[in-house]
Amino acid sequence: MGQFAVFGGILAGVTTLAGAQTTTDATASTDTLSERGVAHPELWPKYHYPVVTPMDEERHVEDLLARMTLEEKIGQLVQADICCATPDDIRKYHIGSILVGGSDGPNGNDFAPAPEWLKTADAYYLASVDKRDGGVGIPVIWGIDAVHGNSNIIGATIFPHNIGLGAARNPELIEKIGAATAQEIRVTGQEWTFAPTVTVPQDYRWGRAYEGYSSDPKLVASYVGAMVRGLQGPPGQRDLLARDKVIASTKHFLADGGTKNGVDQGDADISEQELRDIHGLPYGPAIENGVATVMTSFSSWQGVKMAGNKSLVTGVLKGQMDFGGFVVTDWNAHGQIKGCTNDSCPKALEDGIDMYMAPNTWKPIYEDLLKRAKAGEIPMSRIDDAVLRILRVKSRLGVFTAGKPSSRPLSGKWDILGSPAHRAIAREAVRESLVLLKNQGVLPLKPGGRLLVAGEGTDDIARQSGGWTISWQGTGLDNSMFPGATSLWTGLKHAVEAGGGTAQLSPDGSFTQRPDAAIVVFGEKPYAEFQGDRATLALDADLTGPYKTMAELKAQGIPVVAVMITGRPLYVNQALNAADAFVVAWLPGSEGEGLADVLIGDAQGHARYDFKGKLPTAWPKTPSMADGALYPYGYGLNYESPPQAWKPLPEVKTAITNDNHVWFTAGQPASSWSLLVNDGNGTANETRITTVPATALGGRVTISATDYKVQEGARRFSVSNGLVAVALRNFNAIDLRRETNAKVMLLLTARVWQAPESAEISSVGTGGTGAIQIPLDATDHFVRYGIPLECLAQKGADIQALTEPFVLTTTGKTDFAIGEIRLGTDAEKVLPCK
Repeated sequence: MGQFAVFGGILAGVTTLAGAQTTTDATASTDTLSERGVAHPELWPKYHYPVVTPMDEERHVEDLLARMTLEEKIGQLVQADICCATPDDIRKYHIGSILVGGSDGPNGNDFAPAPEWLKTADAYYLASVDKRDGGVGIPVIWGIDAVHGNSNIIGATIFPHNIGLGAARNPELIEKIGAATAQEIRVTGQEWTFAPTVTVPQDYRWGRAYEGYSSDPKLVASYVGAMVRGLQGPPGQRDLLARDKVIASTKHFLADGGTKNGVDQGDADISEQELRDIHGLPYGPAIENGVATVMTSFSSWQGVKMAGNKSLVTGVLKGQMDFGGFVVTDWNAHGQIKGCTNDSCPKALEDGIDMYMAPNTWKPIYEDLLKRAKAGEIPMSRIDDAVLRILRVKSRLGVFTAGKPSSRPLSGKWDILGSPAHRAIAREAVRESLVLLKNQGVLPLKPGGRLLVAGEGTDDIARQSGGWTISWQGTGLDNSMFPGATSLWTGLKHAVEAGGGTAQLSPDGSFTQRPDAAIVVFGEKPYAEFQGDRATLALDADLTGPYKTMAELKAQGIPVVAVMITGRPLYVNQALNAADAFVVAWLPGSEGEGLADVLIGDAQGHARYDFKGKLPTAWPKTPSMADGALYPYGYGLNYESPPQAWKPLPEVKTAITNDNHVWFTAGQPASSWSLLVNDGNGTANETRITTVPATALGGRVTISATDYKVQEGARRFSVSNGLVAVALRNFNAIDLRRETNAKVMLLLTARVWQAPESAEISSVGTGGTGAIQIPLDATDHFVRYGIPLECLAQKGADIQALTEPFVLTTTGKTDFAIGEIRLGTDAEKVLPCK
């Protein structure tokens, strides 16, 4: 059964822990077909793509194609990020599309105000249609990750992430969310959203699992058409820019949610039958509703990367499934295809890709494709087919006649961004997504008493919104960056006070007056993509502090309601045992009042709204995914559910961290890692640090414990003189190409009592070492330094085979402590690449 035996998995033809049932025609089984990574299109379902280009428009795009130079054609096949391509680049190289990465923004400002986004959209559009050097002037289109609302923009409505929407079981609501999102995208001048994500997660250790509606392919499929219609309008509708619509992109084709062990960008080593019946099912309604674009996955199937799998992209998607739009890769995903690099990959085009998402590699990709096309290495028929597909989508969008973005309907209508009508839809979505797992007669709460609201996530809109919110990881934000939004705390406070009661906010659970009841908010912190990959389904131990708060409040006879913010089901038995009621809020977004609508009743103690949410996947019994479900797929109580006797759940100790991007924390290296001290000249004179206090290098270095976050949570290194290296070595070499590609940094959290004469950070690999200087100045607190992995790679580090990913080398007398070493994006001080 492979990875489909694990928690949340679903096998075609059987009911598993996800609880969903699918059936297949046994005669269509492909298990006996042996060529790995090669699909058989004839065994896949046929669909009908409903978008037909009218004859006059078809003549127009064919005429454009006939007049385009080879340089213009190649330009249309390339998408560049605004971080790395100027408007003049767009004009000069005829680039077909721009995008904005998760941590980019106009003029390098990820937090740019909405008017700057519209101004920037105009600048790129006007450059694209500038014909001063000749050419046909094909308008550029802008793609954006508006995955739960226009979520890059400050002031936009932030809807619940997809896992919460899956709990709501409401396709009509999904279409309303799509329509509202399209309108808010149009306000800031963009035309294309990289949504909806139609993944079917099978292992919730995966860091992108919350982007999927459910582990049940039928539930996912029931939503896809609704979201596409909400974004694009009816299947045959054209001239979207004259209306209030955008083009959509279903992603990630195919089986990004089926990788082994839930590893992001990993391999889905599953049968073709499972690939088809589980992960392929949502593409039917997407195609039949005319989705304009499809984005391929970073991941592979049976060892073959999706962007280079001709049997799936050309054979299944474009051929058998009749997809008539264009196919775009994910961020530099072409570089992961066998035989390719980020700078050169003709195979992707040959295998069916129409547009390369080459954000920071657009120029070498353009030049390489042009050179190969001139040499006859790439068939002109494939180039023309790809360009025609892009031109047809642009024609359907209406970009040839719409004018610059600021002149189009809805542009600059700032009152639409985060409008009351859209916030009301989001608030409804919060109410309907809440899942009640336990209620010992506590809920609903009467509004007239004293309510204590505890937990560090209670008044944090960024935390309740999750990743892909303003910034890529959703980190580094505060409530001031969410104008018009409401935190969970504020929503609860308003509801209680409206009923004549009082509410006190106290993150640690302390109180001045004994409350009648307490709500404790806890759960995950924001993350996106592989930053969220986990080793087990356990909440990190450093996030379980609210468990103690719940237990202490309950011991005082105060009724406790636990509210969990999370992007996935996790083992939290201790909280389930401690609380009298337990509510899963998922990642609700900007409209925190939705929680209060359901939890706080009226003056008579009756519910104002009932619980409607049902689990979109099973809830784990233990951190291990082999132990079955505590609550099955589809479980969810409401106020009509009969009282249930509570039998205490078994509690097991969880690890300090399950994040495989945290290498050193709480005074200890991660599992399979070693903390070492040597003289910087190799391993001959090296000490492995396991306990403290300790000494190394003949007494030149003393290692002790000091506090960081927790007692003795850091290691202090007092050096008397000379050259000293503090290193982390992993048992196996690690590959950080995907992290480097995504602009992730090596983060060092350190405090310095005495600065060294000099210091450098290096990463050592089997094929080379990269190093940069680091100014370790004396400080009175811990500082989180960021070293871009891109920089280390540029300096010569063998990023795909690092044996010592972290080495801090100092010269002279120094005294410093290391609190944490990990990968991430939230540096306080980014070091220059020198």
